[in-house]
Amino acid sequence: MLANGSRVHADRHEVDGARIRLFSDGGFTQIPASAIVSFEQEEAVAPPPPLPSALAAAPAPAPTVPPGPSTPAELAAHAAKKYALPESFVRSVMNAESGLHPDALSPKGAIGLMQLMPETAKQLGVNPKNPRENAEGGAQYLHDLLAKYEGDPDQVLLALAAYNAGPAAVARYHGVPPYRETREYILRVLKNWDRQQQSR
Repeated sequence: MLANGSRVHADRHEVDGARIRLFSDGGFTQIPASAIVSFEQEEAVAPPPPLPSALAAAPAPAPTVPPGPSTPAELAAHAAKKYALPESFVRSVMNAESGLHPDALSPKGAIGLMQLMPETAKQLGVNPKNPRENAEGGAQYLHDLLAKYEGDPDQVLLALAAYNAGPAAVARYHGVPPYRETREYILRVLKNWDRQQQSR
């Protein structure tokens, strides 16, 4: 339970001084301990009943190799897992960036699902026109930015601002730049992320 009255689901949490890490979807989000009012245990779900003995004795089918991720949601999930980020967070950024369109191209030249600029994609070592590499490159960049602002109480806001306007703009203004586009972008990501958390 957060101080602002909202609830956030987490599989587990760790206390690190004045900060708390909330683990979910294979990644974690770090927030100040002062922003959390309490922790509530969710009701446990009863395990399924055991299989009848005849079914239990049946041999397991041969494993099949699942196909690689192809839809935007699958690409977001794969990239989030690879870089230890919450799947819903990566999907929210992807939605705000491109509306989940792999072939999106901005007037400034940003490419694909995660709207990578060619120079950023080159630094990350990915092909921005390949949807899987684009998703992974965007998730890697988000991971790097979250690490960059790890000690700041506004870690997530600064990382999103840097993803949208660039780390140089965040450094110039010592925080979220006063750009309307950047502030509206951050709000879109956070609202979408909150909506996904509530629908879980």
